[in-house]
Amino acid sequence: MRPVFRHSSRHSLALYRYCLPFRQPLMFKGKWLASREGLAVFINGQWGEIAPLPGFSLETLAEAEAESLACMAALKRGEKVSPALASVQFGFDCAQRSWPASLAVLEPPYPLLQGAPAELMASLSATHWQTSPPTRLKLKVARYAMEEELALIEQLGERLPTTKLILDANSGWTREEAQRFCERLTLEQIDYLEEPCAAFTDTIAVAEATGVAIALDETLSRQEKWYCHPQLRALVIKPTLIGSLSACEALVQRARACHLRVVISSSFESDLGLGLLARLACEWAPNEPPGLDTGNWLTEHVMNPVGEVKTDSLHRLY
Repeated sequence: MRPVFRHSSRHSLALYRYCLPFRQPLMFKGKWLASREGLAVFINGQWGEIAPLPGFSLETLAEAEAESLACMAALKRGEKVSPALASVQFGFDCAQRSWPASLAVLEPPYPLLQGAPAELMASLSATHWQTSPPTRLKLKVARYAMEEELALIEQLGERLPTTKLILDANSGWTREEAQRFCERLTLEQIDYLEEPCAAFTDTIAVAEATGVAIALDETLSRQEKWYCHPQLRALVIKPTLIGSLSACEALVQRARACHLRVVISSSFESDLGLGLLARLACEWAPNEPPGLDTGNWLTEHVMNPVGEVKTDSLHRLY
């Protein structure tokens, strides 16, 4: 994935808004979304994306748009800008970054499964995975009845015995619920469980009680305290939610100091944002498959096949 990020416009500063439909409505923190909305920012030859994710980002798109417009006006006046909102920090950092001249070849992303367990099992029957199973598969959990999700995991183990599962609970359980779930797992089948509980202390307690390996995700985005632990295996870094690229790099360095895996992960950005995240993954974690398999859920793109942002199809704000 090596986007060119060309710009067909004459403007050295520009801000656009996009709205891309999902293939089917998706649930985020209990709310259904039919489309993904965000902003594309262009600064002196480079692009960034600003896409707060409802239910996960602290800011709304309207707030991100207002701050982005203020920052663009400040840049026009020749001032330096320091956005306060995470999504705006990410977009402006990417659009003003000194990118490496060459990048490592990135491992292919692992597939993402989310949806009703019964529907997922029906769709699995139609895939090629039986003949060419992925080494890892990510599955969203803590969204449907626990018994249904456990039955799906058991069937995945039977159909894909060589595939390790990454389970992502998005902080959806209490400590008791998470422990009850993990006690039913075949741990050899699980690569790790992301964020079973909202509190880090609860997540660690579940890991110690059940032996499950864990990874942190929302804890990092919320900038909450955490520490190294023998059952902590990975940091799942979502730059568009964390914001500042220097803050992301600090997490990468801390992960290396703790001998943790680093997974660069997406938050349902457009193909522009996914391309930027892929470049960061090449730089920060080239040997770890990234969590960037969210583009398949979008029916439209903001870039054309030669790497140009299709500005004519976007709404220009600045």
